Amino acid sequence: MSEQQMQPEKTPQQIVDELDRYVIGQHKAKRAVAISLRNRYRRRCLSRDLREDIRPKNLLLIGPTGVGKTEIARRIANISGIPFVKVEATKFTEVGYVGRDVDSMVRDLVEVSMSLLRSQRIEQMGPKARERAHEKLLDILYPEGRRYHPLSGFEKSSDEQSNLPIDIEETDSVLIKRQQLSEQLLKGELDEKEVEIDVNDQATPVVEVFSSQTGFEEMGINMQGLQNMLGNMLPSRQRRRRVKVCEAREIMFQEEMHNIIDQDELQKEALNLAQESGVIFLDEIDKIASSFTSKSGPDVSREGVQRDLLPLVEGTSVMTKYGIVKTDHILFFAAGAFNVSKPSDLIPELQGRFPVRVEFDALNVDDFKRILVEPQNALTRQYQALLEVDGLSVEYTTDAIEAIARFAFQANADHENIGARRLHTIMEQLMEEAAFDAPQKLSGKYVVDGESVEKAIAPLLKNHDLARFIL
Repeated sequence: MSEQQMQPEKTPQQIVDELDRYVIGQHKAKRAVAISLRNRYRRRCLSRDLREDIRPKNLLLIGPTGVGKTEIARRIANISGIPFVKVEATKFTEVGYVGRDVDSMVRDLVEVSMSLLRSQRIEQMGPKARERAHEKLLDILYPEGRRYHPLSGFEKSSDEQSNLPIDIEETDSVLIKRQQLSEQLLKGELDEKEVEIDVNDQATPVVEVFSSQTGFEEMGINMQGLQNMLGNMLPSRQRRRRVKVCEAREIMFQEEMHNIIDQDELQKEALNLAQESGVIFLDEIDKIASSFTSKSGPDVSREGVQRDLLPLVEGTSVMTKYGIVKTDHILFFAAGAFNVSKPSDLIPELQGRFPVRVEFDALNVDDFKRILVEPQNALTRQYQALLEVDGLSVEYTTDAIEAIARFAFQANADHENIGARRLHTIMEQLMEEAAFDAPQKLSGKYVVDGESVEKAIAPLLKNHDLARFIL
């Protein structure tokens, strides 16, 4: 499938509408993200000469924790239809310090691209591979019903002529028996039966590459390409295994998919998709910003990570096990709370590579009320679904929602502002008794009203020492 076919080509308005289902408010950020994603598609529609000169406008998302930065990133991965990788900037340190090499995020992006394309291939060619695996399994279960002469080596459907004058036709009884077995296979009636199959060893040789995290990082070698170059010097190895039919069916399906898919073409498409449409989300980038004048100790490592990141964001070539990836047109999103440091604490070169900056709004009581009920994955719906499993039908009244939102806002104001994450701690405290008593002591309808919220949460807020540790 081509890159253009994979891209859902959503308009900015459609992207924002999709994000609205999961993230409340933050319209400026949603608009900026939607425009950046749409520009990826617009750029691909231009002539090659002009397309090469249009660089991605990387985004820097600024706002307190718990306001939706990471949630927007998670949803982009689901709706964009393009390779997307989210990484924590704190995982990376410059060479010589403990941490991962920054190049690993590009290698992860290529792996995601390969997985994405492979899923598309399975969706397209899966039925054909399933049919082939089904026929091979039938041949193992009922070798007498094979459709080729046991001595000729040629299938009946083959265009090639057998050198042997003999040709054995299948009898009606053989056809009937094979059809019966085929129906049993499809219904799963033979899944527990054991069969012996030949399995190809898929062990991929690896070469070790120096990495700052573990000292060495393994990169696989394209075994198929190596075999093609060396011919029969590296014959594929097979070993016989005894497995259940259900497992054999899946093994054969995977082997057939491997035979159908052109691996070289897949890798070429994956590299192109990653470098032309890939998106990397760098979270917690403020944690590697230097906010002090000292240039020793951990601060050196923070600035070192920024300098290592700079070539990736500017455009460089990274070696992966599938080939070389150019990062010139990979789109980077960076996000951080910047409550201790500020964007200007990043090195100037890196600041210049994030020209679009969006500030997230702090959440108020009305936002908390909407977060509790409007998103598709709202917390109230999650608890209702969880407790419904034990036969407890939970209902939240309007005054209960208002009380929860008010307490969350108050807790954020009195203590650390952790945004919507405060709702998780309050809801857990509120629903603890119901979650423990169901289903033995509680069943049927369970109403959560404003009074029950006051009773469960208000005492904790009054005791500031206790609230600091619980809420």
